[in-house]
Parts: sequence; C-alpha cells; structure tokens
Amino acid sequence: MKITKIAAALLVMAFSGKLAAQEAEKQLLIKDADDKFPIADVLIKYDHGNSHTHTGTDGTFAIPVQSLPDTLVISRQGYDEVKWVVANDEDKNKVIFLQHKPFQISEVAINHSSFLSAITKVDLNKFPVNSAQDLLRKVPGLFIAQHAGGGKAEQLFLRGFDADHGTDVSVNVDGMPVNIVSHAHGQGYSDLHFVIPETVNNIDFGKGAYYMDRGDFNTAGYVDFQTYNGLKNSMIKLEGGSFNSKRVLGMFNILHDDLGRKNAYVAAEYNYTDGPFDVKQNFNRVNIFGKYNQWLTDNDYFNIQFSTFNSSWNASGQIPERAVDEGIIGRWGSIDPTEGGKTSRTNLQMNFKHIISPSEQIDAMAFYSRYNFNLYSDFTFYLKDKDHGDEIQQTDGRNIYGAEVKYTKTFSLANSSLNWISGIGVRNDDITTLQLNHVYHRDLLLNRMSDVTGTETNLHAYSGIVWKTGKWTINPALRVDHFIFNMHNLLDAEQLPSGQSKEATRLSPKLNFSYAQNDNIMWFLKMGMGFHSNDLRVVVPTNGQKTLPYSIGGDFGLRLHPFKSLIITPAIWFMDLQQEFVYVGDDAVVEPSGKSRRFGADLGIRFQPLENFYLNADINYSHARFIEEEKGQDYIPLAPVVTSTGSVNWDFLNGFSLGLQYRYLGTRPAVEDNSIRTKAYFVNDLVLAYNRQKWGANLQVNNLFNVQWNEAQFATETQLKGEAEPTTDLTYTPGSPFGIRVGVYYKF
Repeated sequence: MKITKIAAALLVMAFSGKLAAQEAEKQLLIKDADDKFPIADVLIKYDHGNSHTHTGTDGTFAIPVQSLPDTLVISRQGYDEVKWVVANDEDKNKVIFLQHKPFQISEVAINHSSFLSAITKVDLNKFPVNSAQDLLRKVPGLFIAQHAGGGKAEQLFLRGFDADHGTDVSVNVDGMPVNIVSHAHGQGYSDLHFVIPETVNNIDFGKGAYYMDRGDFNTAGYVDFQTYNGLKNSMIKLEGGSFNSKRVLGMFNILHDDLGRKNAYVAAEYNYTDGPFDVKQNFNRVNIFGKYNQWLTDNDYFNIQFSTFNSSWNASGQIPERAVDEGIIGRWGSIDPTEGGKTSRTNLQMNFKHIISPSEQIDAMAFYSRYNFNLYSDFTFYLKDKDHGDEIQQTDGRNIYGAEVKYTKTFSLANSSLNWISGIGVRNDDITTLQLNHVYHRDLLLNRMSDVTGTETNLHAYSGIVWKTGKWTINPALRVDHFIFNMHNLLDAEQLPSGQSKEATRLSPKLNFSYAQNDNIMWFLKMGMGFHSNDLRVVVPTNGQKTLPYSIGGDFGLRLHPFKSLIITPAIWFMDLQQEFVYVGDDAVVEPSGKSRRFGADLGIRFQPLENFYLNADINYSHARFIEEEKGQDYIPLAPVVTSTGSVNWDFLNGFSLGLQYRYLGTRPAVEDNSIRTKAYFVNDLVLAYNRQKWGANLQVNNLFNVQWNEAQFATETQLKGEAEPTTDLTYTPGSPFGIRVGVYYKF
C-alpha cells in the first residue's frame, strides 16, 4: 500500500510538472503554404530577437510565455521570412504558413509539391518581364505567337497543340479563370492583357490533365499567374523605344504592415505603340490593379482585388505570302487596312481562408468579370464578296460569375501522412452579345451572319488524397463537371423566346505517383483524363453531340538534381483527344475534326554554376496525328513539332546584368496532307540592366540579329482584288524587326 501511494504521488508530480511546463510555454505549428505539410528545422527568433529555437520534425516549436507579447521572426532557406505577433491571451496550437520561394537553383527541392512553380520563380528573378507575352514565355514548354500587335490574345502552343487562343490550355490569375467559353473569336479565348507584369510574383503551371482542381480547357496543361500580396516599395517606371513605343507604370504601396499582417497596393499602366507596320497600329492600353489582404485573426485570412483594362488597336492582319513576293504590298503592308479592334475586362475577386484546426482549413474564392470585345478581321479578302471584301466583325459582351470552396484535412498516420482535398464550385457566363457580322471598313453592316444570346453554367466538384508514405507520394482523385447550355438564336424568328438548352456531364479521374529515390532523384508517373467544352453555338443545334470531348494521357519522367547548381527534367508523354476543336467562330460553321493522338518528349535544364550566372533551356518534341484519317492525310494543321526557349543571365560589376534569350519554332504542317508547311524561326532578345536599391535602368533589344521571321502562320484560301481564282498558300503576320526599348525606374 505504501509503494502504491508513493507511485501515485510520483505520477501526480510528473503530470503536474507536465502541465506546468505546458503552461510555461506556448506551442505553435509551422506548415508549408502549398502542400500544408509541417516544416522541420525552421528558425524562430523570439524574446525580441534575443533568443531562438527551431521546429521539430513535426513542425512544432515552443516559446516561453514569459517573453510574450512578442514578435516572432520566422525564417528558413527557400521560404519567405514571416513576422508573427503572439500575445499572452492567445490560444495554443496556432498554425503559421510559410510560402516556398526559392531564389537560387540550389534552394529548389525536387520532391516539393511546388517544384514547378519554384523553377519559374528562379526564372522570373533572373530575367524580369514587362509584357503579357513575356509572362507566357516564362512557362516551360509553352510557346506563343501574337498576330494582332498586342491587341488580341496570344496564340498558344503546348504539347503538340496549336491551342488557338486557349482551347486546350487553362489560363488563370490568382485562381480566377481567364479562358472565355463560347467566345466570339475562339473557344477558350484567353486575353491575359489585364495583368500588369510587374505585379506577378510567381507562375504555377502543369502539363497534361492530371490535376483535380483544374477543369475546362485543361487538356494540354494549365497556367496560373499569382500576384504579389503586398509591396515593400512604391515604384515609377518609364519606358520608350522604337516605333513610337511608350509605357508608363506606377505601383504604389498603400499599406505594408508586417505586425498587423495586412497589405494593400495599387498599380496602373499605360501602353502605346505605332508598331512597325505601314498602317499605324495606334495601339492603346490602360490597366489598373488593386489588392488588399489581411489576417483578420490568427485563423482567418481575407483578400480582395480589382483589375480593369481597356485596349484598342489597328491590325495589319495576316497577309498572303504571294502578295509580298509579287510586290503587291511590302512586308509591313496590309490588304485590308481597316482591321483592328477594341476590348475591355473588369474583374473583382475575393478570397477567404479559415483555419479550423491545425489539421483542417477551408479556402473560398469568388469572382465577377465584365467583358466586352469587338474585333474586325479579314482573312480571305475578296473570296466571298468581290465588291466589298470579306471583312468580318465579331462582338462579345458578357458577365461572368464564379465561386469555389475547397476543404483540406491532414491526417498523421503511422510512418506516413495524408492530405484529403475536396472542392465544389460554379461558373456562370451570362452572354448578352455574341455576333458575327459581314461588314465593310468597320462602318457598314452588310450581313448579320450569327446573333445569339445565352447562358453557360459549369458546376464542378472534386475530391482526392495526397498520401506520403516513405519515399512514395500517391495522389488519386476524381473530378466531375456538369454543363448547362442555354442559347437564344436572335436570327431564328420561329425559335421559342426561352431559347434551347442542353446539358452534359464529364467525369475526369486522375492518378499520380512519385518516388523520391533520394534528395537528388525523383521519378514520377502521371495519368488522367481532361476535357475542353465546345461552343454553345454548336452544342445546342447538334443536340449536344460531342459537347465535352475528353482527353486521356500520361507522363513518365524524372527530376534530377545531381549537384546544387543543376536541375534536369526529362519526360515522355502521350495524349489521345476524343475530338479536336469543331466550331469556327470566323465563319459561324462547324468544321468536323475527329480523334487525334499525340506523343512526345520534354527536356528542361536549369544550370547555375555561379551565383551570378544562370542558364535555362526547354526543348520540346511532339508528334500529332488524326487517328481516323488515311496515312499522309492525317497531319494536324499547325501542330508544333519542335519548340525550344531559353536564356542566359550574367550579373556583374555590382549592379549590372546581361541577359540573352532565344525562342525557336520548327517547321510544321499547315494542312492535313503536309503539302504546305510553315517556316521555322529562331529569334534572340537582349537585355542589359543596371539595378540599385532605389533606382535602375534597362536597355532591351528585340530581334537582336534582325532576322525576317513569320510569327503567326496559317494555310488559308484567299483571293486578292483582280485575281481570277482563289489560292491556298501561307498567310502570316510578320514578326517584329530589330527594335530598342529603354526604361528607367525609381523606388520610394
């Protein structure tokens, strides 16, 4: 009995001691903001910077309550530093998230969930951008062409797809979709020009259709541009150069409060250029962007942001190769000098994060966009109308509403951990204007070829797990999308006022594996299905046939980090598509295209032998064919075969940097029988910059060697004034010639 009493007393003393220790210290948890897993060996300075501690393998750390209230300074290599205010009366077990932001190749972890965005972050730091084209070119494997002087959205090439303006590439900004469904000019049209390049902090991307939170248009891949949450300095930038080009940028830090954990800033940009063309482009664009975010409590985060842009331009159009060869026009001339357009988009977006517990959180996002588009084009000249010409007008006006809620829960298992992720969302396009008109010199309406209104609604849900056990990461997931199409044809007097509607559903399973052999080698296998929706103007009249053509594909590759200064990422892949894009917005007709198959290989190289010397290159090969066509007649027009981009950057003399970048697009078939092929090109740009703490200057030389190259190229049947018969040959937009741009900036 005496021994029992002594043991009980010892137990009480031990338990009381444990309670006293817990009361004497505060436990907190640090997690990765991307994958939500705990981070070990994080440095935490406390007691007003006089003491420090580190997180354990479970991401937790403790600080004495006697030092509170205090501001913790939290840092780890490869992450943004965070300052966190802790008071005496706060609850224990708070969760602090660190953002993974490597600045050197040596800091990139190949087995981290944000590996792909990490390497683009390094690229961005080494070679800054100042245009939407520059932003898109930062995405490894993504190739672009511009054929309206910066007014229209860029033409996108990825994974053997000529994705037009976004039909098979999902483009997003801070999670808000940029692609526009059932667009007047092209399905999935993605005009990124409302983004001010200097506000972009990082680029998240993925090739293929293996991601549960990516839906419509995610077949070849996705891109998500992420803007800064706050600025440390305000900045004014002035640029000017060849072809009467000028740009003014202002970024103003309204609020930057580390202790209060809140930020606000606004940015504004104005662009103008005449371009190299005989007919002045008179390109004007105005952008405004504002963002506010705050941690309302230790568990609740709120963000609201606003952006708007307005752009107008004249375009030289796509000119026939024979017109230049025969001297009818010069290389910078135009057949129809009245091409051009005007467009605008205004966005309002809100985000909310609620941390339920150290293992659970909810993320919510809602957005609204007001969009207008008015484009004048002439692709065939006098093929259809011998007197007035074939100029068309495409107009689009709509309101877009969307929201998504995502739930994440972490489970700690024996020798493993598991994240369960689920989400639901909705997007609704209220289309008030969608027209195709035959016009003369913009002003005279000759024929209204298509005129519809309608709504297109996309409901989606997804669920999946990310299970880390030993060296393996396994990620099964399932996504479901349901579409409701409603269209009212204003040219059909017999149609019911309520219009016609169709519905369709698509299931998209995903399954990804990765094996981290060690810190230097990681293997991966990705498999999944994706889809792109079709235009409501073909879905509704054809009774919903092939509404959501699916893709199915896989990737197999590895990430190599043989030594700190080098990362190599080879991969092989394949993809089958149920049907290629079928609606031609320029003619308001259905152009049948059947099943297709693509396979290829990607190689990415990032090399930083010295801290001030950086080299990167991406080389991509693809083989694309229609499955159901005869051999020799099965080429997919304009599908890229070989593309490559890269750059080299050298920082020297305490502030100077020199960068040289290249892009290469190989020849490719322009028609199904490969009888007409596009021309390859290799173009170089040079940037010389001088940067100080408060100010800097840069000199940018575009097309350094002044090569003649054709940027956008098509095989088109056209007829010129006076020609007896139409001809099918290459039409193209000439690539920019040698040009110089000079810029200066000042930070305050």
